[in-house]
Amino acid sequence: MDEPRKSKPTIYDIAKASNAAPSTVSLVLNGRWANHRIKPDTAERILQVAEKVGYAVNLKARGLRLSRSGLAGMILPQYRNWFFAGLAEKFEAEARALGLCPIVVSTQRNPVNEAKVTEALLAQQIEFLFIAGVRDPAPLNAMCRAANVCCINIDLPGPDAPSVVSDNRAGARQLTEIIIDKLRAEKRPLDDWFFFGGVDNDANTSDRVAGFTEALEAAGIAVTADMFDCNGYTPEAGALALSERHAKFGQLPAGLFANGITALEGLLKFTANLPANTLDSTIVGGFDWDPFAAHLRFDLTMVRQDVDAMISAGFTLLDGYRANHNPLILIPTSIGNTI
Repeated sequence: MDEPRKSKPTIYDIAKASNAAPSTVSLVLNGRWANHRIKPDTAERILQVAEKVGYAVNLKARGLRLSRSGLAGMILPQYRNWFFAGLAEKFEAEARALGLCPIVVSTQRNPVNEAKVTEALLAQQIEFLFIAGVRDPAPLNAMCRAANVCCINIDLPGPDAPSVVSDNRAGARQLTEIIIDKLRAEKRPLDDWFFFGGVDNDANTSDRVAGFTEALEAAGIAVTADMFDCNGYTPEAGALALSERHAKFGQLPAGLFANGITALEGLLKFTANLPANTLDSTIVGGFDWDPFAAHLRFDLTMVRQDVDAMISAGFTLLDGYRANHNPLILIPTSIGNTI
């Protein structure tokens, strides 16, 4: 027999649990308590009860909590590419629109840095935290939960908080299909591929590998282990992967999938001292986007992630945040090299 569904908490439930009048609860949850001579400690008690029972408290109400500082926090790996810089810029704009002061800190993909920065931001009583590009956000999600601070995972998902990520699988498949079409049009080998960059045990790389594999298999192309080298999100790791592949086969592959801007940087680093025609027989795809890449002198198609939509979706999730409700939102990507 199916268990009966639990009904959503109401203002009357919150009023009973917080020993307050329903009208007072309504004013607090709508962010209007300060204009009606409701004591701050009463408003704080009501908000704590509401969040505890899983009632979706809107941003305006949370923003009036006197126990917070008016600060909005975000951590991300680095600022070096357009994707993370774009996430930071959009986050700052959205936070300021709510009357909050944004604090954005890069952590260099270092778990120790991630934990220390999160601890420091929580000590400043931030209103909420956006956690971007963290391979394992679970420890940070737990820290936020213990501090009664809402958090949203951006770019890399986690099961312990709401998450917003690009549809990496669909984007990688679309990109690979475009490269296949170009290889066919130019009568180049369809079975000569190399996917490099990223880390093989993170969610984004796994999804991109899956989309890449699906496209090859749908085209009747056999997928082999030597097509992949996912050993880091740095230009140096990308250059090393290409160097080893080039040494083994004596040339670059017909189809090349660069997993991230840093992988594309690795390609440029590797080819910097090679003949100018080194890439003439290679079709390159890059998962991520940079407007200046449109001016590179080889065939390049790029996937563009929608940073504005990702951050906007994060704030939408935040506005309806409730305990133990951790949806995963996929944001579609697009193909293009222009601004």
